[in-house]
Amino acid sequence: MGWTRFLRRGRWDAERALELEAHLAIETDENIARGMAPDEARCAAHRKLGNVLRIREDIYRMNTIASLDALWRDLRYGVRLLRRTPGFTAVAVLSLTLGIGANAAIFQVIDAVRLRVLPVGQPQELVEVRIATPRSRAGNFYGSYAELTNPQWEQIRARQQAFTGVLAWGAERFDLARGGEVRKAHGLYVSGSFFEVLGVPAARGRVFNDADDRPGCAGAGAVISHAFWQREYGGEDGVLGRKVQLAGHPFDIIGVTPPTFHGVEVGRSYDVAVPICAAAVLEPDAGMIEQSHVWWLSAMGRLRPAWTSERATAHLRAISPSLFQRTLSAWFDPEQAKDYLAFKLEAVSCSAGFSSLRADYGTPLWLLFALSGVVLLASCVNLANLMLARAGTREREVGVRLATGASRWRVVRQLLTESVLLAAIGTASGLLLAHGLSGLLVASLSTAQDPVFMDLSMDWRVLGFAIAMVMVTALAFGLTPALRATATPVHRMMKAGGRGASIDRGRHGLQGTLVVVQVALSMVMVGSAVLFALSLRNLATFDTGHRVDGVLAAELSLGRLGVPNDRLPALHRTLIERLRAVPGIESVARTAIVPMAGMQMNDTIRVVRGTSTTQRDTSFHRVGTGYFRTMGLSFVSGRDFDDHDDTRSKPVAIVNRTFAARFLSPATAVGGSFEIQTTPGHWMPYEIVGVVKDAVYSDVRDPVPPVAYLALDQDAEPDRDARLLIHSRLPPTVLRSAVGRAIAEVGPAISIEFSTLSEIVRHATQRERMLAALSASFGILAMALSAIGIYGVLSYLVVRRRQEIGVRLALGATRLAIVQMVARESLGWLGAGIALGAVLAGLAATAARSLLFGLTPTDPTAMVVAGALLTMTGVVATIVPAVRAARLHAAGALREE
Repeated sequence: MGWTRFLRRGRWDAERALELEAHLAIETDENIARGMAPDEARCAAHRKLGNVLRIREDIYRMNTIASLDALWRDLRYGVRLLRRTPGFTAVAVLSLTLGIGANAAIFQVIDAVRLRVLPVGQPQELVEVRIATPRSRAGNFYGSYAELTNPQWEQIRARQQAFTGVLAWGAERFDLARGGEVRKAHGLYVSGSFFEVLGVPAARGRVFNDADDRPGCAGAGAVISHAFWQREYGGEDGVLGRKVQLAGHPFDIIGVTPPTFHGVEVGRSYDVAVPICAAAVLEPDAGMIEQSHVWWLSAMGRLRPAWTSERATAHLRAISPSLFQRTLSAWFDPEQAKDYLAFKLEAVSCSAGFSSLRADYGTPLWLLFALSGVVLLASCVNLANLMLARAGTREREVGVRLATGASRWRVVRQLLTESVLLAAIGTASGLLLAHGLSGLLVASLSTAQDPVFMDLSMDWRVLGFAIAMVMVTALAFGLTPALRATATPVHRMMKAGGRGASIDRGRHGLQGTLVVVQVALSMVMVGSAVLFALSLRNLATFDTGHRVDGVLAAELSLGRLGVPNDRLPALHRTLIERLRAVPGIESVARTAIVPMAGMQMNDTIRVVRGTSTTQRDTSFHRVGTGYFRTMGLSFVSGRDFDDHDDTRSKPVAIVNRTFAARFLSPATAVGGSFEIQTTPGHWMPYEIVGVVKDAVYSDVRDPVPPVAYLALDQDAEPDRDARLLIHSRLPPTVLRSAVGRAIAEVGPAISIEFSTLSEIVRHATQRERMLAALSASFGILAMALSAIGIYGVLSYLVVRRRQEIGVRLALGATRLAIVQMVARESLGWLGAGIALGAVLAGLAATAARSLLFGLTPTDPTAMVVAGALLTMTGVVATIVPAVRAARLHAAGALREE
């Protein structure tokens, strides 16, 4: 039988009914013609044809698929039952929507960050080419994926035989503004083979080729993304040939990539790509093209047919010695050169692209996925309890169906169909909710300066996850109630449905156990939420050691002024003096890095004390005059930098307390000295003129390292750009406007990028804020589910025990005693659930120990607060059923008996 006949069986039945009726009419007419009376003729026709209804049923059965037809009837019956109990249906669907929505939202983000492959042709053939053990690399590093230098990349491109093509790329942010406050675009330096190796054609114009990426490419073009084309040019057809300004340099737009291509980095979408050779134009002082100690590129290759990553790694290891020998930098000292020559290249799968989000948020996302799974489990336990209570009211219906011949499996199937129907509705609405939740989750990871982009469209993994949710949740909350509902003997079901109904002790015990499990799961959720909230509070209130509020960081790009290097110090002084003259600004200082912004400067120092020499790595910070006053850093001893500390004076340094304690002596540090290697074999001595108290250096979670502050005014080669820290009590918006005007008076072409230290701290604690917010949401949801579970079970028990309560009241029990009797059940479940949950919460927190700050996994405060919150929730959920039981009228209850 085909699907066409099955789907049109209703129409077939109607047609057969008409045919049979026509046949009866003809036969009746013939009988009348033979001399029969009309009624007798009709009866004779029926006798000759047979049972018309039976014939139609036989034909209908021949045109149907029995299992599907039964399923369809079960679904229609389930829909009718759910419509009859709107309260139960609403609670069930809401519980599943929230539980499945939370799981689906986090799975969508995990799918986007960790599971998806790049939207390019044959992504499984792509591998990353990198150094196997890069920990001992020395030099200057730019970007989050600084794996290789340009000389290394050129050697790899020229010598490799493992790939059909190789590419290199480096991330950068390009300023699109022509002056004033900066407007950044996510940029890429790419090799000429970048798009060809990835298999990404141009949607308009053309992409780069090897001829575009050649030394000295002053007129290099730019390839823009589809999103950038739409955002900046409104999707104009004539965009090709127009110029885009990058850091003040015009680039011709030669092509637009397809809308499905966002780059090779997950979490970031590129806007503009320029050839690698353009780095010499955009960043002429960085030495990115020619220097072998400037790390800023990553490389990928597409494996040749029949080649594996292991075979490619063997090939890369074979060419590594000569490759690194050819790219050895004279900047390295003998020890660094020895480490460099020992490097080996390797090839690792890169089908999913690059992503720093995987490292930063990999563990938190899996943790949140586990917590959302606990929420869904709590939802299922809650629904199972409600289904058990509901099954108690349907005992007579189930008993009648079994008594009239239905098999137990047939009844269980009907009950499971209702569960699947609920799960399907909950999953559908949960997916709608997940779309919004995942967007909010991604937005919570973004900042104004660093937006996060993720493709959250539905794919087969998310769809499969949703289908699995339907089946798993339906079985989780539907199977046990269905089996329990049909396990009771028929005669007891018929009796239980009528007068003299009594509590099924087995079902009561199961419901109580489920409430205990639900409270325990809620304790895990609430305990985790309190722990993460306390951890965030500790981070937010952590004493960083320096001033945070009222400090504005301004990054100035001075390249467009065309000022010679020898006049840069004078320009820096002019800017500082002009800003110090602005009313409301209390102090201004130059700095090489902004504290807590993730920037670091490390180098090896040598400390000579008598006959012993200590050589260790330490952290550095280069600052201008007034830095410590601007940042509120007090001196332990010694002095601040002053105007006499310039290129003509003896190099001086100020160290923090940790530096003094580790390398010298806090009491004698001032007047001591250390050395920094400037070139191989040449060490520059620095005299320590001051000791300041410790302050957070790069990350608020890391212990304060030893830090040496060097004077920026003593740099022989000052930076072309300037980074300023400004302390003021003016509102941030007013301060930004005032600073912008003052700098524009010095040079209108100067680009400025603002941020405040409070924003930087907020960005630094973003992971903790996300964990606290989401876990708090899960905790509130878990408490609501617990309240619903306790309320539902107690309400059911009160209804089932009306006669018992009536008898107790008739025999003299007080209403307070009835309330205590009902509350005793609830408090017992709460106590057992909280005790079990405290153990589980401790185990869960131990697994998340690395994400806590200033707390232990078994922090008593968190457990006490979580227990108190759940107890209050349970008491509130108990009040209504207990009061309802106490208000029963004994006479009415006994009349029911």
